[in-house]
Amino acid sequence: MGERVHAGETPATQWLRRHRIAFTEHVYEYVEDGGTRVSSQALGVPEHEVVKTLVMEDESGKPLLVLMHGDRRVSTKNLARQIGRKRIEPCAPQVAERHTGYQVGGTSPFGTRKPLPVFVEASVLALPTIYINGGRRGYLVGIDPAVLTSTLGARPVQCALVG
Repeated sequence: MGERVHAGETPATQWLRRHRIAFTEHVYEYVEDGGTRVSSQALGVPEHEVVKTLVMEDESGKPLLVLMHGDRRVSTKNLARQIGRKRIEPCAPQVAERHTGYQVGGTSPFGTRKPLPVFVEASVLALPTIYINGGRRGYLVGIDPAVLTSTLGARPVQCALVG
């Protein structure tokens, strides 16, 4: 189930330690454009349990994070409607990196450069453990999903699309 090694500190792991959140470390070989399919295979876990951190922005360019199952896409229309925005769209990679401080493919919701609103697909919270980026490409952390709402302050939404 992925190598259990200490991968070195990132802003995300520093944040998790500062908040006394237990996590496991999982290192895998990052593949450009491989997405959660590659990481789930490397860790030997269902892609549904690998949660991607997506950087999006609203109609006025305000950034937000969406945490979604690896095997699902975000309905930006449903998300915008649920959070009271006119429009939501993905950020360009360089804009996403500027907002979060993380390289695309290594974006974590923990320890972002500046605090950002976080929304999580509600069904993610029902999983026993999730695997989410630890702040570097090829590095996931396993955590209890309750951390997303209790400590990170993520707001549950229902905006998943299959495929």
